[in-house]
Amino acid sequence: MAVGALVARSRPRRAELVGIELSQVLRWIEEVPGGWLILDPDDRVHLINARAERLLQCPGAALMHQPTLAQVCAAPEVRELVQSARLRGRLQRVALLLGDQDLELLALPGDRAWVALMLQSRRSLEAQLEQQERWVSDVAHELKTPLTALLLVGDSLAARVTSDNAVLVERLQRELRRLQDLVQDLLELSRLENTLPDEGRPAQRLDLADRVEQVWAGLRPLADQRGVTLRLDHPDAPVIVPGDPSRLHRALLNLLDNALRYSPDGGQVQVRLLLGPQWCLVSVRDQGPGLSEDDLQHLFERFYRGDPSRVRSRRVGSGLGLSIVQQIALTHGGRVQAGNHPEGGALIELLLPLPS
Repeated sequence: MAVGALVARSRPRRAELVGIELSQVLRWIEEVPGGWLILDPDDRVHLINARAERLLQCPGAALMHQPTLAQVCAAPEVRELVQSARLRGRLQRVALLLGDQDLELLALPGDRAWVALMLQSRRSLEAQLEQQERWVSDVAHELKTPLTALLLVGDSLAARVTSDNAVLVERLQRELRRLQDLVQDLLELSRLENTLPDEGRPAQRLDLADRVEQVWAGLRPLADQRGVTLRLDHPDAPVIVPGDPSRLHRALLNLLDNALRYSPDGGQVQVRLLLGPQWCLVSVRDQGPGLSEDDLQHLFERFYRGDPSRVRSRRVGSGLGLSIVQQIALTHGGRVQAGNHPEGGALIELLLPLPS
C-alpha cells in the first residue's frame, strides 16, 4: 500500500471520538476512489494514496520521506489553493488541467494549519453531474406541463367562482403556484450544486447597495401591506463585488424575502454592507423572535422549516430559499452564516470576496 510506510512508522493509537485504529482509517483513505494528500504546516506530504499518485503523475511519491508539495505537484494553483484554505479556514476548491488530467481539487483545512487535499477526475465527475442535472431537468420539465395545465384550470374556475367554492378555488390556485415555485427552485438548486466557483457565466462588477435597493423595490408591495420598512446602511463609497448579476440578485432576494416573512407588522428589515481588506459582508437582520438551536443547525438544509409560530406572513416558501443562497455564495467563493442579533431578531450574513 502507498501508505504502508506511514502505517509502519505510526505508533498504534485510537481516534479520540470513535475508537477506530489509525491503521484502519489509513486503509479507508487508501481505498477511496479519490486521491488524498495530508499536508503539514510546512507543506510536507505525510500521506499520499495511490490514486493521488496516478492523478498527479508522481509514481513512488509515498516511498519518499515527507516530500514537499512542490516535489509532488509543481502547479502553482495547488499551492495557492492550500494557502487559501488555511487563510479562510474553510473548504476551497479549484479546477486544474494537469497534463492530460482534468482534475477537481478540494482543500480541507484542519487544526494547526494542517490541510487535507482531495483530488478527483472531473471527467467522471462531470458525467455523474450531467446525468443528475439531466434527471432533475427531465423531472422538472415533466412536472411543468401538468402544472401549467392545472393553473389554467384554476384560472378558469376562478372566473366562475361562487360563494360556495371561492375558498377552495383560492386554495387550489395558491397550492399550484407553490408547486410551480418549488419545481423552479429545485431546478435552480441542481444547477448551482453542479457549478464550481468561477465557472459558468462571466463575472460582472456589481454595486451591492444599488442591487439591494432594486431587490427591495420588488418586495415593497408586500412590505407595504404589513408596514415593514427597509433600513440600508453602507459606506459612502460604492460597494463593488464581482459576480453573476442574476444569481446575486436571487441571493439578496431570498435573504430579504426571508427577513420580511419573519418581521412583525410595522417592523424593519435592516441591511448593513461592511467592507474588509478582502471581503464584503452583507448582513440582513429581521425583528422577529430569532432562531432556535434547531434552526441554527439546519437552517440551510433543503426543505427545512422552523417553528411556524415565528412566521409573521401568510406566504409560504418552497423551503429551498436559503439552500439556494448557500449554493450561490459557494459558487462565488463566499459563504453564508446565521445567528441571533444581540438586540433580538435573526441575523443572516453573506460574505463575498472583493475584486482581486
